[in-house]
Amino acid sequence: MKIEVWSPTIRRKEMDAVLTAMVADRVGPGEGSRLLLQIAKEHLEFDYALALRSPAIALFFALRALALADGDRVAVSALSPRYYSQVIADLRLRAVYCDVDKGTAVMGAETVSAAMAAENCRCAVVHHTLGYTPGTAAIAALGIPVIEDISQGYGSSVDGKRTGSCGLFTILGLEEEDMLTAGGGALLYAANRRDAAVLRSLSPLAEYSLPDMNAAMAAVQFREAGRNLEKRREIAKVYTQAALRTRHRQFALTENTEYNHYAFPLILETGMKDVTAYAKKKEIAVESAFVNAQIASLEGAGEKWSEAWSLSLRTALFPLYPRLSSAETEKVARLIMTLP
Repeated sequence: MKIEVWSPTIRRKEMDAVLTAMVADRVGPGEGSRLLLQIAKEHLEFDYALALRSPAIALFFALRALALADGDRVAVSALSPRYYSQVIADLRLRAVYCDVDKGTAVMGAETVSAAMAAENCRCAVVHHTLGYTPGTAAIAALGIPVIEDISQGYGSSVDGKRTGSCGLFTILGLEEEDMLTAGGGALLYAANRRDAAVLRSLSPLAEYSLPDMNAAMAAVQFREAGRNLEKRREIAKVYTQAALRTRHRQFALTENTEYNHYAFPLILETGMKDVTAYAKKKEIAVESAFVNAQIASLEGAGEKWSEAWSLSLRTALFPLYPRLSSAETEKVARLIMTLP
């Protein structure tokens, strides 16, 4: 059987929680969402949060909460999700794309500062690409509001501080390929009372809010997150030992960083087609890490955002998720070790 790149971590506990929600009197937004927010608050330490139907809706409300004017510029990574540009355009704002650090795949304070000088950016949306942690504190110190997106970064930390603790607002996506999944949805939260008051004033309609079935699955995901993170570390350790015997390289971790092992990316020294074709023969799926990133649709990407463009062509993702068996883990490790 082929080993896929992605597989949502759904076990019996998640299924039982969803079935319980299905037989309740209501399956739309209700008590399940309120229970999820109580559980999430213990893990994320926020003052207030909204449970919403998608990360795109969460970004929409986060930008609205900043009360930006028509035409204001928003700094985002060229490797951020493609839906960012649509949300920003719908709010009559303008996206300013920043290049990334070739060693970490995330934008830093230097590129955001340059965007502020050149385009007068009024805020930044900081995406934790592939789970790697940007210098959010340094970006926030530039004096503009910061929205953190930790959909892929949940469980990572820097200097003992969890991801999502530096922005005014933080988005935690709950989509199928996010660290935590509810089959769809997102949490938008504020860590302090002042910013929480702004979120409270937004009062989203039920059509924007997270249904109880999704909330039930997400609540279990929070409870099981510690065990799943440990399983990811164990698998990544095996892969890392295999990768050290190849000419391909991994992304660098900054000092005092705890990585959540959201994925196992390798920056290839050979072509992507050669690697994916070789993996296919071994019945293992390997795919480009940034096939759904913004860089794929930007004109002149190779000249304007050279590091992001280069990484988008050469970064491959290998299967890494808690449901992998020991035999499957060893099979993927052997593939990595013998890559062309």
